[in-house]
Amino acid sequence: MKKTPKPRDTVQRLKEAIHKQPAVFAVYVALRLIVLAELVMSIIRGEYESAFICLLVLALFILPFFIQQNFGIQLPSVLEIIILLFIFAAEILGELECYFITYPNWDSMLHTTTGFLCAATGFALIDILNRNSRIKFQLSPVYVALAVGVLWEFFEFGMDRVFHLDMQKDTVVQSITSVMLDPTNSNTPITIDGIHSVAVNGTDLGFDGYLDIGLYDTMEDLFVNFIGAVTFSVIGYFYIKHRGKGKLAQAFIPTLSEDEEASLPEGDPGAPPESE
Repeated sequence: MKKTPKPRDTVQRLKEAIHKQPAVFAVYVALRLIVLAELVMSIIRGEYESAFICLLVLALFILPFFIQQNFGIQLPSVLEIIILLFIFAAEILGELECYFITYPNWDSMLHTTTGFLCAATGFALIDILNRNSRIKFQLSPVYVALAVGVLWEFFEFGMDRVFHLDMQKDTVVQSITSVMLDPTNSNTPITIDGIHSVAVNGTDLGFDGYLDIGLYDTMEDLFVNFIGAVTFSVIGYFYIKHRGKGKLAQAFIPTLSEDEEASLPEGDPGAPPESE
């Protein structure tokens, strides 16, 4: 990890980043202005939880620049813009504007993107580690993406259990199968089909079916996360096959800054990352 730069150095590096990546800066400013407007409106309406989310988003917007300045990592412009849009789409549009409810596939789209981005990050991590002549690291980027996806589902489950949220969205189903419905207790699965109403404590929930508590959402999230990871891994495969000349993959793979490249122990800087 690099030493924290002085404020004057940070300002100078920020100016250099703006000059090198004007598109990123334009997207950053536009999204930040929208979030600031949403923050003001949330405070006026007394919606302090929404205001907190806006503050969180503003902090997350700084994260890419922080990583680049303090860890010697260079993010491609395309990747950085996608990260900014992802944060905005998940928190502002998804949570505050209720896109997760209004558009059923919004969550799936974001999880697919997560798998793609995590695979790109894993690919870069393998690349960076393998440039060190003392380290030989073999791992598929898919594993990295799936691990992140599983940890995120753990987080959602924990938030739902502890704080009574609903991050693992429910699904209405017309059929359920469970061994708990077996009156003989012989571990025989019993299926109930054609469910069109469910009552809890005598009150009908008003759904056209049984309310599943997050299982379908969790499995769908993991599946689309896997799809995104495999998609990037295919792109990464051709990137390796052509010795790092793939322009598409380069648009998503973080790299070391020039200073960090120079400080690496002798290895084979031209060799692509190995994966299994």
